[in-house]
Amino acid sequence: MKTVIYYFSATGNSLVIANDLAKELGNTDVVAMAKALDKPIDTPCDRVGIVFPVYMFGLPLIVVRFLRNLNVPNNAYVFSVANFGGLPGRALMLTRVILKKRGIELAAGFGALMPGNYTPLYGAIAVDKQKTMFDKEKARIKEIAGKIREKVTGILEEKPFLINAILYKLLYKGGSSQIPKADTGFWVTDKCTSCALCEKVCPVVNITMKNGNPQWLHHCEHCMACLQWCPVEAIQYKKSTLGRKRYHHPDIKAADIIVQR
Repeated sequence: MKTVIYYFSATGNSLVIANDLAKELGNTDVVAMAKALDKPIDTPCDRVGIVFPVYMFGLPLIVVRFLRNLNVPNNAYVFSVANFGGLPGRALMLTRVILKKRGIELAAGFGALMPGNYTPLYGAIAVDKQKTMFDKEKARIKEIAGKIREKVTGILEEKPFLINAILYKLLYKGGSSQIPKADTGFWVTDKCTSCALCEKVCPVVNITMKNGNPQWLHHCEHCMACLQWCPVEAIQYKKSTLGRKRYHHPDIKAADIIVQR
């Protein structure tokens, strides 16, 4: 049985989940969403997976754009996996709604807890706690893979529902439209070495180098890839990220993020 898993990942969590699922399921292609944007996406496979992080208790805008162009066979089993650092919000529900408008049924939506990467609110958790979460992720993916093989339907893991619904309404519905221009809060310290890694890891080509420094172009995903992968921690967001520990999954390299484009 052929499977394709589409993913979006800025700091590696979703890529690890996609790769782990691919190993469990076998005969699976792992494809970056950023390579298939703004055009019809035909997926002639028996199973189609969609893996992404939760942003503002909803979907990253790049994932919304991808879903609006996805085509799958009528009999395909479609599943999604949302990873989050706190709560899943209503990202899985929103995935189901968007797909339904395209005549696609989301058979199952799963959640996986991973270390958060939103440095404007918090720094990276301790390495030992990360290790515990990574171990749980491996076990969780085995569980999810078993349900996918059985073609379980009707799952939408969004507990606690009321809290998720409230946070989604307050933050995502009201604030997601402002995400593309949120990059006005980024700035760079004099530690910048002009290595241009930030430009390379940006999944939506929102950064260009000018006079040796990164410039943001205001079609941002607010994914924090630029900030997290900067090797000298020169990139900051407003004043809140100064001194906070950065995060990216230890099994993922910057080159793995760059190839998404």
